[in-house]
Amino acid sequence: MLKKSINEALNEQIAMEAYASNYYLAMASWCERKGLEGSAQFFYGQADEEREHMMKIFRYVNEADGHAHAPAINQPDLEFESFNSLFEIALNHEKKVTKSIDRILKLATEANDFRTQNLLQWFVDEQLEEENQMQTILDKLNLIGDSGVGLYMLDAELSKKAEEKEAEEEGE
Repeated sequence: MLKKSINEALNEQIAMEAYASNYYLAMASWCERKGLEGSAQFFYGQADEEREHMMKIFRYVNEADGHAHAPAINQPDLEFESFNSLFEIALNHEKKVTKSIDRILKLATEANDFRTQNLLQWFVDEQLEEENQMQTILDKLNLIGDSGVGLYMLDAELSKKAEEKEAEEEGE
């Protein structure tokens, strides 16, 4: 059975993952309205991935004889200052998620909860990937600036990235 403090922390993480999923949906909608279809596709994929993360934790909590809670989700921003701001917000949110995962991992380590540690190790690796992905996109945006051609090319690259990720998931 999960310790109460770990169960509560995991439920907070479930809510954080659900919020991230909704935030990425809002970003996808913004991109679609701006004609950035590839970026919208990328953010739809990110939204799906965050929901999968939420469900992974949700199911684990119940399987570990805890009590998972369906989270109430706050409305994310619907408008964004710029294309760059989407990725700045996403990177900052991913860093916040990383800190939360680290905090829960510390709780699990202190409690000698090896099953939760095992679950969270997967998330530690995943967060490294997520932060690096957002940072790489920001680095590219900083290189190209406000160039219409550069943004068009990056949008196409994000579409390709989303398609590759989707194909990879279908192959699993």
